[in-house]
Amino acid sequence: MAKQHRQAKLVLEDGSEYSGHSFGKARSQAGEVVFTTGMTGYPQALTDPSFKGQILVSTYPLIGNYGVPLKPKTGEPFLDGQGIPLHFESPVVQVSGFVVSEACEEPSHFASGATLSAWLDRNNVPGIYGIDTRSLTERLREHGVMRGKILVEGSREITLDSGNIPNPVAEVSNPEIKTFLPGGSSESRGGPQGLRRIALVDCGAKANIIRCLLARNVELIRLPWNHDLNGIEYDGLFLSNGPGDPKACGRTIAALRRAFDLKKPIFGICLGNQIMALAAGGDTYKLPYGHRGQNQPCIEEGTGRCYITSQNHGFAVRGESLPQGWEPWFTNANDGTVEGIRSTRGPFSAVQFHPEGCPGPRDTEFLIDRFLDEVEKGAGSPFNRK
Repeated sequence: MAKQHRQAKLVLEDGSEYSGHSFGKARSQAGEVVFTTGMTGYPQALTDPSFKGQILVSTYPLIGNYGVPLKPKTGEPFLDGQGIPLHFESPVVQVSGFVVSEACEEPSHFASGATLSAWLDRNNVPGIYGIDTRSLTERLREHGVMRGKILVEGSREITLDSGNIPNPVAEVSNPEIKTFLPGGSSESRGGPQGLRRIALVDCGAKANIIRCLLARNVELIRLPWNHDLNGIEYDGLFLSNGPGDPKACGRTIAALRRAFDLKKPIFGICLGNQIMALAAGGDTYKLPYGHRGQNQPCIEEGTGRCYITSQNHGFAVRGESLPQGWEPWFTNANDGTVEGIRSTRGPFSAVQFHPEGCPGPRDTEFLIDRFLDEVEKGAGSPFNRK
């Protein structure tokens, strides 16, 4: 980097230290240290609510080379007609800290409105560069994710437990009930003669979930993570991604159990997959270091087809815990973990990966179409798996 920054270090709970330089906000911060294997898409990753409370390590060595797509004069994110960020997954940076090998101070891209460092500083998020991220990633793979802290020279001392968030879903879920219509229309057209109405349970929903659904001409009702579904009219239910342990979402799990009785199509993504498994009577567990990146191979049961998927999760469904009437749908080709589940008795299914992955890959986006096909068949119709 051309500009010299303060000395900084990353300290892990096992006592290991990595020395480097501060960029972004010159402040100390603690969090769970995780790594992602994505080669591009750092604006989307850093604003992904699933990273709430975590210090993110990028395995790709050069970050910041295309800057950050912001309005040059105001530094605000670009929004579409619905008020949804165009280039981010939420309006703000969600990570607690960012760890890179090299952070570019002179980006080259026509859409860049700020450097990565300036953007992190504006969002009060510290970063550290100039460390061996290969060695750090190897340690996290061998020992599992650990709590850590970025200590910046001249800033206050903090503990490893500072900044711990008991239920990060409650922090990132939007408390406002909001209706979205395709094309930005303000008039509801739900019902039998109008658009199909999808209820989105927001546990930290990525912006591209909303974009993908609206692009398929549905009316979308976004609900808080702990909202009681009784009294909400919908044709299909969509469970979003989100951060943390799914067992902390007890109210969501209870609401989903009641929703099963309606036999209306339900589809879940990421945390939604884990919540569906728990609601069905299954179990979840924490992975040693999780799956985070854009290159995870998943095999579909029955067809044997392998898809490359985008993922961001630290917990997984315990396959052998699924009760009668449920079965694994996708399996991770690397480690054999369950990457999706489905019911054999109703139109309920979920995947651990992101079909709407932004910036990609989008190889499994057809699963959203498959869900909406079930919605179109109507509640109570026979469930015919494709």
